[in-house]
Amino acid sequence: MRFMIGVDCEGVACAVGAAGKGLGEGRNADFARLQATREASAAAEALFEAGAEQVIVWDNHGPGVNLDYDRLDRRCEIALGRGFENRWPSVDENFSGVLLIGYHPMDNTPDGVLAHTFWSSMYQWIKINGVEIGEIAADAAAVGERGVPVVFVASDEAGAAEAKRFLPWVETVATKRGFGWNAAISKHPQRACEEIRQGVTRAVKRLGEMKAFTFDAPMTVEIRYKRLEDAERVSRGQGDWTRTDPYTVSRQVERLGNCF
Repeated sequence: MRFMIGVDCEGVACAVGAAGKGLGEGRNADFARLQATREASAAAEALFEAGAEQVIVWDNHGPGVNLDYDRLDRRCEIALGRGFENRWPSVDENFSGVLLIGYHPMDNTPDGVLAHTFWSSMYQWIKINGVEIGEIAADAAAVGERGVPVVFVASDEAGAAEAKRFLPWVETVATKRGFGWNAAISKHPQRACEEIRQGVTRAVKRLGEMKAFTFDAPMTVEIRYKRLEDAERVSRGQGDWTRTDPYTVSRQVERLGNCF
């Protein structure tokens, strides 16, 4: 069995960022990166205990250099940095599944902690075939095109519910309950790690029930920007994006590839 764990930072226990801002820098950001490491390592430990032959931890928050790598289970391999050709580097049909740790809800989620889609200062929303999606569904579809299922998601309560909406078979753990963009009641970090360990163990036992998630192709991808000059720039660049209103661009694709 081979697995990759995608690790973001906003969705981990006790991460809320700074008032009116994203996760950014500072004490809470430092803690979020440490907790993301702990939660990823807990997931990896459960995978190895279940018989995994290979576990790759992919540091995918921001610049891709966030985790305390020496605190991860030493059996892991680590994908880090920016510049990969596509999301989920090296994942192919030989993988048994991928896991999402520290993920967050999509834009426009009431009381979703640090809710956004890929780039909080850039995008208002992203839709595929008319359905608004976040990073959970986008990444599930990216690996689903390769025949690989998402088997486990850890996020806040809103993110866990979002995962179930797109992936009803998936195992989830909610690390905290959001009360606003920068406010939550969180599980204790150590309890969140233990619940993740247990949830991943359940997920591996249910591998036969997991499904690769895809959207019907050709896919219509729409991106609404927060600034009209960004929509203008994209529609005048490469990639066959059409500007459908001052803030929105659209294109059709057969595969998601590196759309985001």
